[in-house]
Amino acid sequence: MAYPGNPQWPGAEVFSEEAIAPEVREHNAAILDRLTKAPDIWRFSLPDIRTARAAGRGSFPTCPPDPHAEIYMADGPGHDIPLRVLHPRTRKARGTYLHIHGGGWVMGTPSENDDRMRRLAENTGLVTVSVDYRLAPEHPYPAAADDCEAAALWLISSMGHDIPRQFLAIGGESAGAHLSAVTLLRLRDRHGLWPFHAANLVAGCYDLGGSPSVRNWGSDKLILSTRDVFKFTENFLRRDEDTRDPDVSPLYARLDRMPPALFSCGTRDLLIDDTLMMAQRWHAAGNGVELGIYPGGCHVFQGFPTAQAEESLAQMDAFLNAMIDEINR
Repeated sequence: MAYPGNPQWPGAEVFSEEAIAPEVREHNAAILDRLTKAPDIWRFSLPDIRTARAAGRGSFPTCPPDPHAEIYMADGPGHDIPLRVLHPRTRKARGTYLHIHGGGWVMGTPSENDDRMRRLAENTGLVTVSVDYRLAPEHPYPAAADDCEAAALWLISSMGHDIPRQFLAIGGESAGAHLSAVTLLRLRDRHGLWPFHAANLVAGCYDLGGSPSVRNWGSDKLILSTRDVFKFTENFLRRDEDTRDPDVSPLYARLDRMPPALFSCGTRDLLIDDTLMMAQRWHAAGNGVELGIYPGGCHVFQGFPTAQAEESLAQMDAFLNAMIDEINR
């Protein structure tokens, strides 16, 4: 399926200081000040870091759990995988969005995204299904990818659920965008399947060896620093995996027969090179691409209540609605 139009690749002006809105500049300064003054998270154990994040002491604001969320169970590799499901409440369901949360492969839960998943469900008519995959380092690579692959296979099967499949999208943020891309590649290469009609990929880490923007970012704690990204990958990759392996770093994969994708990222996100390089390779392989590059946006800025976040979330809604409309023609 071809997505109409060509991506608008950003020019130098998008990366200029003048392009950053005052609200974004102030928001970034407040985050940088708060996180610079906070204790170094790597002084604590990962269970303690997860507890602090769940209690609202992490980098992102928390949201209350959606009272209408349901838990489904998918058959996984030797265990059941919990899936957090939100059905649209104000409109008829038109398909399903398989969501994979972020958190550097070591933290995060599906419920942390309930507000955005509820918004997406009501604005697009998609049932959202969020994968509660196993976390590193207790469960290092390939555990998370195995769980996401199994969840996708469960979703596209007709066994054990009534979740609509007339339109399927996949997406996630940060590590979740990475796992979304890996899942698409595994479905193609291991199973000969291309079931998803669209991908919504937000600030993904696609080169676990470290893209130039990751390596050159430095110590500024605007959500993530260079050290943070490598700490995450150290915990995720525990067996000396080759970071050029496409199953580890999907930037190095063949990318033919991928669905149309919206790639979103802020210019003050140290994963900006990952997004732009992956989008260019996705496009060069003959797949539809739309870009959402936002001046000054920090890592996964969509998790904050700002005008810029609203603009990006609205672009995601519009992209998914356009993909649904094209399937229904």
